[in-house]
Amino acid sequence: MKQSLKFVLLTALLSLPLLKLSAAVDPNFYIFLCFGQSNMEGAARPEAEDLKSPGPRFLLMPAVDDPQRGRKMGEWTEAVPPLCRPNNGLTPADYFGRTMIETLPENIRVGVIHVAIGGIRIEGFMPDKIAEYVKTAPGWMKGMLEAYGNNPYKRLVDLARKAQQDGVIKGVLMHQGESNTGEADWAQKVQSVYDHLLGDLQLKPEEVPLLAGEVVQANGEGQCIAMNKLIDELPKTLHTAHVVSSTGCTNGPDKLHFDAAGYRELGRRYGEKMLALMGYQVRSPFAVPADAVVAETTVPGNAFPKIDSERRAYFRVNAPEAHRVQVDICGKKYDMRRDEQGIWCAVTDPLVVGFHYYFINIGGVNVIDPATETFFGCNRQAGGIEIPEGSEGNYYRPQQGVPQGQVRSLYYFSKAKNEWRHAMVYTPAEYELKKNAKKRYPVLYLQHGMGEDETGWSKQGHMQHIMDNLIHQGEAVPMIVVMESGDIKAPFQGGDNRQGMSTYGNSFYDVLLGDLIPYVDGNFRTLTDRDHRAMAGLSWGGHQTFDVVLTHMDKFAWMGTFSGAIFGLDLKSAYNGVFTRPDEFNKQMHCLFMMSGTEGMDKMFGTKKMVDDLNAMGINAQYYESTGTDHEWLTWRRGLRQFVPKLFKQ
Repeated sequence: MKQSLKFVLLTALLSLPLLKLSAAVDPNFYIFLCFGQSNMEGAARPEAEDLKSPGPRFLLMPAVDDPQRGRKMGEWTEAVPPLCRPNNGLTPADYFGRTMIETLPENIRVGVIHVAIGGIRIEGFMPDKIAEYVKTAPGWMKGMLEAYGNNPYKRLVDLARKAQQDGVIKGVLMHQGESNTGEADWAQKVQSVYDHLLGDLQLKPEEVPLLAGEVVQANGEGQCIAMNKLIDELPKTLHTAHVVSSTGCTNGPDKLHFDAAGYRELGRRYGEKMLALMGYQVRSPFAVPADAVVAETTVPGNAFPKIDSERRAYFRVNAPEAHRVQVDICGKKYDMRRDEQGIWCAVTDPLVVGFHYYFINIGGVNVIDPATETFFGCNRQAGGIEIPEGSEGNYYRPQQGVPQGQVRSLYYFSKAKNEWRHAMVYTPAEYELKKNAKKRYPVLYLQHGMGEDETGWSKQGHMQHIMDNLIHQGEAVPMIVVMESGDIKAPFQGGDNRQGMSTYGNSFYDVLLGDLIPYVDGNFRTLTDRDHRAMAGLSWGGHQTFDVVLTHMDKFAWMGTFSGAIFGLDLKSAYNGVFTRPDEFNKQMHCLFMMSGTEGMDKMFGTKKMVDDLNAMGINAQYYESTGTDHEWLTWRRGLRQFVPKLFKQ
C-alpha cells in the first residue's frame, strides 16, 4: 500500500512541470519572428521618444546577452531599443510592436524575437546553405555571425521554440534584400526560409503571414531601390507574403538606411498591415472604417474619396510606377502609402466641414485626382472634396418642394477688351412662368475670389440653392444673379492695389460697367436703376466690390463683402473721402454688409474692426461673423445666406 502511494506521489510530482508548461501557454500572447539584414538590425540611433518603455505589453526575447542592460538571451524583457544586439539601433520591429498594442485589446501582449545581421545575404538564413555561407562571409561579418553561434537561423528557431511555451507565433517580419539586389531567384530563396520555419516550428502558413518591407527609396535615389520590384512581386511566389511600402519613409545620407523617423513610420506600417490581416480596424490608409461613405464630390463609379464619421478623408490612387505620392489639401500634405498592387492610399486628420480644394502630388507635380469632380480654384482646375455638415447645411442644399431656378452659361462680347467673355447668370424659378412674362427683376453682381472663376459661386458655393431656398421661404426678393471671371483667374502679379487704384483685376471694371451690365439689361428682364442693382464679392471679389461701387455710387445702392481682401485702408481718405460724409453715404447706400470667419486668415483681415471704425464714423455698416471657419467656401455660403435677405428691401 505504501509502495503504491509512493508511486502515485512520484508520478504526480514528475507530471508537475508538464502541467505547468501547458498552463503557461497564453493564447493572448502574440509572438513575431523578425529577421533580415542592416535595416532590420537597426542603423539609426534611437531618440528620446524611442527610449521610453512601451510597458509590459510589448516584450523582447533577446537573441544575445546584453549585460549592460541586464538582458539574458531567451528571457523576456520590455522591448526598448536596441532590440537586436547591444550596439544596434532603432528597427522597424520597435514601432511594429508599439502600433500593435495601441490597437489590440488590453489583454493581448506582443513579443518579438529579433535576429538580424548587417549585409547578410538571404542565404545566411537558409538551413542548407548557412554552413557554406559562414565560411565565405566577409571578415567584418564574422563577429556578428559568432554572436548567433554562426547559425542565425538556428538561433531564431531555438528561441521561437522556447517562446512557444509562453505564447502563439502569429507572424514573421522580414527586411532583407539589399545584398541580393536584382537576383531573380530571391523570392524562391525567401520561400525556402519561410517553409523551413513553418516546418521546424509546426506552424500553418495561413496562420503565420510573412511581412516583407521595401528598401529605402530616397525619392527614387535609394542605393538598392531596384530591389523593390522583386519585393513587390514576392506575393506572386509566396501567397502568404504581404509587402510593406517604404514610400515616404525618410532615410540617412547614405540612401541605404532609414533614419529614426523612417524606422518609426516603416514599423507602424508593418503593424498596421499585420493588424489589418488580423481583422482589426486601424487608423491606416489601407483600413477604411465601415462608417465611411463616398464623398458627394466623387465622380460616380468610384469608391474613393471617402469620409468617415470623424470627418477624416480617405484617398486612393492607382500609380504603380510612381515613387512618391502625396495628397495636398489646402497646403497640408499627407504621404500616401503604396500597397503591393501599386495602389496608393492616404487618410487625413479630421477636416472641418465644408468644401476643400485638393491635389494628388506625384513625383513633385500636382495633378487632379481622377476620381473627383473638378473645380476651378488655386488658379487652375483642381480636385475638391465636400465634408458634409448636418441639417444646419440644408440652406445650401436643394430641398424637395422648393422650385428650382436656373444657372445659365452665356458668352457676350466686350468692347472694352475686344474679346468674347463668359458669365454665369442665375434666374429665379418664377422667371420662366408665363404670369411673370412682363415682370422685371433686380440684379446682384456676385464676384468670386482670387484664383477662382465665374463657376465658383454655383459649383463650390451652391449659390443657386441658397437663393432658391431663401426665395421660397419668403426671406429674399426674387432676383437675378450675375457671376463673371473678374479677370482674377490668373495668379496675383503685384502692382498698386490700394482701394480704388487696383492693378490686379482692374481690367474688369470697364468690362462690368461698359459691357456686362448693358448686356444683362438688354437680354434679361431687369430693373435698371441703381436702387435695384447690387454688387458683392468674396475675398478679392470683395476688394473689387469696394473699388467699383464706391467710385460708381450712381449705379449701385447695395454692396457686400465676404472675407473681403480689404486691408491698409485709410477710411478718412479712401475713395475721395466717401466715408467722411456719413449722412450722404447712408442715404445713397441702402446696405453695406461685411462678414468674415473667426479663424486664420479671415481673423487677420480685421473685417470686424473696419466695421466698428465705420460705425464710429457714422456709417451704417453691418457685420456678420461665421464662427469656427476660415477663408473658405463655408464662410462665404454663410455670408451669402445672411446678405441676400437684406437686398432690395427699403
